[in-house]
Amino acid sequence: MTVQPKISPIDFKCLKYDVTDHVAVVTLNRPERRNALNRRAYDEVESAFRAASGDNEVRCVVVTGADPAFCAGEDVKEMMTGEKRATTPVVHRPPTPAAMAALECQVPVIAAVNGSAVGWGMELALYADIRLASERASFAELFIRRGLICDVGGLLRLPAIVGPAKAAELLYTGDVIDAREAARIGLVGEVTAHGDLMTKAMGLAARIARNSPLALRFMKEGLRRATHGDPREAGSWAIEVIYKLFDTEDHHEGVRSFLEKREPVFTGR
Repeated sequence: MTVQPKISPIDFKCLKYDVTDHVAVVTLNRPERRNALNRRAYDEVESAFRAASGDNEVRCVVVTGADPAFCAGEDVKEMMTGEKRATTPVVHRPPTPAAMAALECQVPVIAAVNGSAVGWGMELALYADIRLASERASFAELFIRRGLICDVGGLLRLPAIVGPAKAAELLYTGDVIDAREAARIGLVGEVTAHGDLMTKAMGLAARIARNSPLALRFMKEGLRRATHGDPREAGSWAIEVIYKLFDTEDHHEGVRSFLEKREPVFTGR
């Protein structure tokens, strides 16, 4: 059953969505916030991937950000001052809808990482099948520094891409790595000059899109089954833990320290 997009592409405000020659280009477009995601942006990311997946004319997706960043993760200032998150315990929470839409996209996805991809921005890059990086790109799973855990990208896909030990190092430290280090550990396939990134990504997307659309969709599904498995169980567990951690003093300290531009002091409460 095809899941319909929540928001029509013509109503997008936080990203741009264009389809040309069977390639959908999704561009996060909040450059003044370094493409950090607020609630509407999360909904639009979900809708963009659902739209591409449900469009038989689309054979490949390229996701990128409006300069200077790919995605700076969650817009902490806006999310913390908006409607309070529900923290009432529940038996089961579904995985993050935007994450599942990206992971379940039926066509190949290329991430053209043009700048910082941190927090959920790194998660978004991990949801792609192929990652290309500008020389200006950087990557970090910053969740541990906010008193949180990562989403399903870091839990399932990162270990499969860079190996369990390197994934553990990145997840446990929250360290930032540059594009060259990302290429060295296999996180990205190629590093290009900044101005050449989209040309490279679109050229690769065009080579992919020349192939049989039905075979492409089955090839993607086969690779997902063989390499990453079903993310729904891990995704549900992760979101349940994240909601528990939202209520902790350590998470509140992680957010305060970020807003105050200082190192956090965690207490385990």
